[in-house]
Amino acid sequence: MNVKPDFSAKGIGKIRNIGIIAHIDAGKTTVTERMLYFSGRIHRLGEVHEGTATMDYMPEEQERGITITSAVTTCYWGDKTINIIDTPGHVDFTIEVERSLRVLDGAVGVFCAVGGVEPQSETVWRQSEAYSVPKLVFINKMDRLGADFEAVLEAMSAKLGIKSLPVQIPDGSGDEFGAVYDVIRMKKLVFDPDSNGEEFDVLDLDERDEEFIAPWRERMCDTLSEVDDEFMERYLEDDIDPSYIDEIIRKVTLGLKLVPVFAGSALKNVGVQPLMDGVGKFLPSPLEASKVSGINPKTGVEQVVEPVAGGPFQALAFKVVMDSGRKMVLMRIYSGKIEAGDTVKNFTQGKDERVARLFKMHAGRKERLDVAGVGDIVGAAGLKDTRTGDTLSTAETPLVLEQIEMYKPVISMAIEPRNVDESDKLEEVLDKYLQEDPTLALNRDEDTGQILLSGMGELHLEVVLDRMRREYKLDPRSGKPQVVYQEVPGRNAEAEEEFDKILGEDKHYGYVRLAVEPKERGAGRDIVFEIDSQEWPSDWLDAVAEGIDDGLQSGVIKGFPVQDVKVRILELRRRDGDSSVPGYHMAAGRALKAALAASSPKLMEPIMDVEVSVPEEFVGDVIGLLGAKGARIENMLDRNSQKIVQALSPLRNMFGFSTELRSATQGRAGFAMKFHSFDVLD
Repeated sequence: MNVKPDFSAKGIGKIRNIGIIAHIDAGKTTVTERMLYFSGRIHRLGEVHEGTATMDYMPEEQERGITITSAVTTCYWGDKTINIIDTPGHVDFTIEVERSLRVLDGAVGVFCAVGGVEPQSETVWRQSEAYSVPKLVFINKMDRLGADFEAVLEAMSAKLGIKSLPVQIPDGSGDEFGAVYDVIRMKKLVFDPDSNGEEFDVLDLDERDEEFIAPWRERMCDTLSEVDDEFMERYLEDDIDPSYIDEIIRKVTLGLKLVPVFAGSALKNVGVQPLMDGVGKFLPSPLEASKVSGINPKTGVEQVVEPVAGGPFQALAFKVVMDSGRKMVLMRIYSGKIEAGDTVKNFTQGKDERVARLFKMHAGRKERLDVAGVGDIVGAAGLKDTRTGDTLSTAETPLVLEQIEMYKPVISMAIEPRNVDESDKLEEVLDKYLQEDPTLALNRDEDTGQILLSGMGELHLEVVLDRMRREYKLDPRSGKPQVVYQEVPGRNAEAEEEFDKILGEDKHYGYVRLAVEPKERGAGRDIVFEIDSQEWPSDWLDAVAEGIDDGLQSGVIKGFPVQDVKVRILELRRRDGDSSVPGYHMAAGRALKAALAASSPKLMEPIMDVEVSVPEEFVGDVIGLLGAKGARIENMLDRNSQKIVQALSPLRNMFGFSTELRSATQGRAGFAMKFHSFDVLD
């Protein structure tokens, strides 16, 4: 469908950039699939469980039945253009959610009517809160046995602090579910299963319906009255109609005061069209979304980006993908417009880039564009040096937008080529994956020469290896996944080192005395010069800082990176004619190692949040199993006739846990695990 671009304020006001966010298996991809189908974007319904979903276009996604990479598509609903990003639910791919939320204006949170607010639901919801993203909620799977609409509302309030506003109520649950009530218009929507849900009847309420829906209507109006004085006055005067209610709901949703809630079953094609209406009515356009700001790299002054078509081109590259071996950069345009063939400035990297071609994305497929503008999410080919999080702008308007937060890998795997011919190709392929995925890291083990590939979890690394086999016919040998550790100083310590050697034909001298101090967990690293820097050449000071920085990459226990440390440079000495950059670099690195060794250093390991859902009769078995894993039980609660056991456990003990859990509970327990923090080994 070719739609002529409209970069007027009216045209931009009709764009909705939304993400579908949720826990794994809540039905995000199925909801997206229905949106595409009902909008006419696709003409055949694909199913996740059959491996035919449009948005799960990677073979690895189709085989596993999960979303691994964020997929971007566009559909048209009424007069609205809806750009949709379907994000993963698995914790190993959290970065995909993070970088998607960074460029979205609104989101739809999908919750399972049976599972409720599950662990990854909490993670992605809080990520969206950090970016002040207005949201709707769709309580999905109302057709399943055990579905409980009100229990999910209560869990949303208790776990996420959501002040919900149910605007659509299910009529029954499980096998009896097939209709929803529109609380705003006081109508009943009955969906026809024979038409794949494309057709539905809008019925007036009978006496039984009125009796059922009246308390929900009153609850909706009372909730709106609490957050909007104007609505309260009109409500007391009985002067409200559906269009006015829509207007107020939009106002309080954009103000992050309330979250409208819809209900349905995407798999059974019930309730999706009203949700799409809600996206158009209640979520913001690029003109109404929270404005982004950046720093002028030349002046250091913060500036807000105004979403206007006539402004300078400003965009954020939020994802890099390799498309048939060629690099494609996905970017969100915040200001101005761009045409294929234009040259832009990457101020993050300090390089000029030429936009060879522009594309509107549709999952794994793409459509050529001549021009893109404010609010658009598009793919660009030809950007050779651009990476995730980089800012693209016109050369005349320097700007660096806030970087996308990166995550530290928690697990690594040794890999090596099967033969010499594979060696160069393996490094080339890994480099491409590193450009795509900032949560992957690569190191070489100096002792064995092996390549250490690090990521966010076992599944994360498995998927990388699967992709290598499919996409590049590479099948490197791989070891067992190993936990990634970090080192921290145990106490304050001081050391000095003098470097005095002839390297080549020149003599090099440097003397550094420094101290290391442990910092709070997660506080990062600091290098502080406690000398008069005016007395020293800047290149010598830079050499000291670089020597320390290099040294922190590899600690003294087992060579893991050093974190949560403050390094204080206390004294430098010089020797006329001999002092040099290499001398201070070497002296600083050696002094750091000596100070770390004297500080009683400790290893930190990844600690994981573990949540097990289990029938009551197996709670004792689960607690015993977690105890054997060295886990600490944090909480126990009830949820939908299941017991929920929440614990903290070292990642190193959790390998194979799913198999042991199935065995201990006759396959009746499920669990979810996410990274909590790095902490010191006992």
